[in-house]
Amino acid sequence: MDEQFLKDEEEALRQQIAELSPNQKKLYYRLEVKRIKDPDTYAALNYFFIVGLHHFYLGKNLNAVIDIALLVIGLLTITSYGWVLLAAVSLYECFQLFNSQKILHQYNNQVMRSTLAEVSKMTQADLNQI
Repeated sequence: MDEQFLKDEEEALRQQIAELSPNQKKLYYRLEVKRIKDPDTYAALNYFFIVGLHHFYLGKNLNAVIDIALLVIGLLTITSYGWVLLAAVSLYECFQLFNSQKILHQYNNQVMRSTLAEVSKMTQADLNQI
């Protein structure tokens, strides 16, 4: 993903949010605060990339479990080529470490898009009940 594309996508989403009614905006921002992920937290978790904690943070539980399983297998077989497995996982996760800002920006744009779609579908009666 190109950084400029992500910024343009975010700007387009923000323009759509600006077109919401006041009640829809209020609900949108209330939901967004709960769902959007913090770049600093993701970066800190990603720093421990071999453990896969950053995958849990984004809700990618299968990726996290695979990372942990590969780590355990690599550590248990370190004397017989387990180090190759650890090196391969480390290289893959290192790529994610250096692209963490883009990965998180893409994730947050998706959250904005889905939250916007959810709020846009609500009628005024639905909004009054909330």
